[in-house]
Amino acid sequence: KMADRLHNMRTLGSMAPNKQYKIAGETLYIYAPLAHRLGLFEIKTELEDLSFKYEHPGEYERISRLISQSEAGREMVYNDFASPILKRLDAMGLDYEAKARLKSVYSIWRKMDTKHIPFEEVYDLYAMRIIFDVPEGVSEKEMCFKIYSALTDLYRPHPDRTRDWITNPKANGYQALHVTLMGPDGNWIEVQIRSRRMDEIAEKGFAAHWKYKIGEHEEESELNVWLKTIKDILDDPTPNAIDFLDTLKLNLFATEIVVFTPKGELLTLPAGATVLDVAFTLHSQLGMRCIAGKVNHKLVPLSHRLNSGDQVEVLTSHSQSPKPEWMNFLATAKAKTRLRKELRRVQQPVIEEGKKIFDDFMVQNDIIVNNSVMTKILGTYHVSTREELFYKLGSGEVSIDDYLNVNTSRGARSLVSRLFRLGFGGDNKKTKVKKLLTTPEEPSEKQAEKPKINTKETYVLRFNEQESNFAFAECCRPIPGDEVMGFITDDGTVEVHSLTCPRAQVLKASYGPRILATKWDEISGSFLANIRIEGIDRHGILQELTRMISTALNIDIRSLNIAADKEVFTCDLGVLVASTHAVDELCKSILRIEGVRKADRVRAYE
Repeated sequence: KMADRLHNMRTLGSMAPNKQYKIAGETLYIYAPLAHRLGLFEIKTELEDLSFKYEHPGEYERISRLISQSEAGREMVYNDFASPILKRLDAMGLDYEAKARLKSVYSIWRKMDTKHIPFEEVYDLYAMRIIFDVPEGVSEKEMCFKIYSALTDLYRPHPDRTRDWITNPKANGYQALHVTLMGPDGNWIEVQIRSRRMDEIAEKGFAAHWKYKIGEHEEESELNVWLKTIKDILDDPTPNAIDFLDTLKLNLFATEIVVFTPKGELLTLPAGATVLDVAFTLHSQLGMRCIAGKVNHKLVPLSHRLNSGDQVEVLTSHSQSPKPEWMNFLATAKAKTRLRKELRRVQQPVIEEGKKIFDDFMVQNDIIVNNSVMTKILGTYHVSTREELFYKLGSGEVSIDDYLNVNTSRGARSLVSRLFRLGFGGDNKKTKVKKLLTTPEEPSEKQAEKPKINTKETYVLRFNEQESNFAFAECCRPIPGDEVMGFITDDGTVEVHSLTCPRAQVLKASYGPRILATKWDEISGSFLANIRIEGIDRHGILQELTRMISTALNIDIRSLNIAADKEVFTCDLGVLVASTHAVDELCKSILRIEGVRKADRVRAYE
C-alpha cells in the first residue's frame, strides 16, 4: 500500500487539482506519519516533499531555488567544519563514510512557517552523518562513544542537545548517537553517529532487520507492541473510520518521552502522556482502577503530564471506576481504545434502554425514521451519534417528551416543528408528521437557485458587499491572497480554508470528493488579519507604531494588546486589510520603526 501511494504521488501531476489536494492531504495526514512510524525514512521524506510540491507549488519552487543558490556557501562551511573531524577519524583507523544530510524542502518550510523565520535564519539546513563499519571485537555502542569523544575534543557540544538513541531506541527502531557542536562560523551543527546496521534500519525501516540475523531486537518488540495496539482498535466492534485515524495518529508522529516504573523498567510514551497513560500501558485493569500516581515520589493526580526521565508509580483503588472525562487527558492509542471499550460495556444496558424508549415512541406515532430524519434529531439533541442519544434517553438525562411529543396541544413546539419550522394543530397530525419525516423536503427558492458545483474545475472565489459565492472558515479565517482550498458543506455552501489549517488536513483525508481547487478573483472588502510584533522597548514606540499604521498607511486598527517585560516588548495587533499583499507591506513598514525586530502575521489556529 505504501509503495502504491508513493507511485500515486510521483504521478500526481496528471490529476485534476481537486484530486491533487485530496491525495496530497491524505498522504500528509496518514501515509507520511505511517511511513515514519515504520521507520521508512526515505519514503516518508519523499511523500512529504511531493505533497508539499502539489499543495504549495510556489513555496516549493522558491525554497528549492534558495537551497540551490546557497549550495556553494553551504559546501564551504561544511568543509571547514568537517576537515578536522575527517583527519581525526582517519587517525583512529576507522572504515567510515561521512556526508552532509540536507534538510528536506518540506522540513525547511515547516520550520519557517511555525517559527515565522526567513530561509536565511534556518541554521540547521544540514547535519553531518558519520556511518562506520564496526571493527572486530568492539561493540557498536562503544565505537559510537569513541567517535563522540573525538568530536567533543575538537568542538564544544551543546549541553542540552546530546541524544543517545542507542541505549533507548526510538519506538520505530531508530538507533544513533546525536551530538550538536558549535561550528567555526558560530552556528550549531548536528552530527549523527551510526553503524552501518543502524543506518540501514534508519533509512529502510524494520524491513532491514531481516538482513541482520542476530535474534530478537528490543526495537522489533516495540513494533509488535504498536501493532497490537492497532489490532485492539480494529477489534473494536463498532469502529468509526475518522476516530480510528485520529487514534492511530496519536502514536504516529508524537514526540516521544521515556519514563521509568518504580522497579526501573523503561516505558516509551508519546509526549503529553499522563499517569493514567502509564497505568493503561502497564495493564488495562490498572488503568480502570487508577486513582492517582506518584511521580518522583510526589503525589500527583492521574491527569498529571509526565516529563522524560520521570519515575512513575501508579496508585489504584477497587472502588474506582472509569470516567468519560478521562478521555480528555489520555495521549496513547492503547489507553483511549481500552477506555472507550470499557465505557461502552458499562453504558450498553443504558443504551439498550434508551433505544427501546426511542423505538417505542416512533412505533406509537407511526413515524418512519430514515438517515436524514435521524441527522436532524441528533442535531436537535446536540449529540453526534445514535448511541449518545440513546444513552441520554436511557439514563434519564433527557426525556423524549421534551422534543418528540407530537400529540401536543395547539401551538406547542414539538421536535417536528423545530426540524421543519412548522407549527402543528388541527387534524391528521400523525399523517402530516409521517409525510414530513419520510419524504424529502421541497427545496426552498434559495436552495433551488444554487448552481451545481463541478468539483473537477477550479472554483473561482468572488466576494463583494452585495454577494459572495463562498464563506470563510472560522477555524483559520484566511484572507484574499492566501493559499486556500474549498470544501462543500452539507448545505452546499463552499467553505474556504487555508491550506495550512489543521482542520483542512482532516477534511482532505476524510471528505476527498467534496474538496475544491480554488482561485481568488473579484474580491473587494476588508478582512481581519492578526500581526505579532516584537522588539526593544523605548519611550514613544507605541505612539509611533499606531500613527504609522493609521495615518501613514490608512489601515484601521481593530485590536491592540502590548506588553513590555523589562527591555523587550510584544504587541498583538488586529487590523483590517484587503489582501495578503497589504499584510506584507504593513510588516515591511513596521520593521522600519527603530527597535522593532520582528513583525509577522499570526494565523487563527496558531
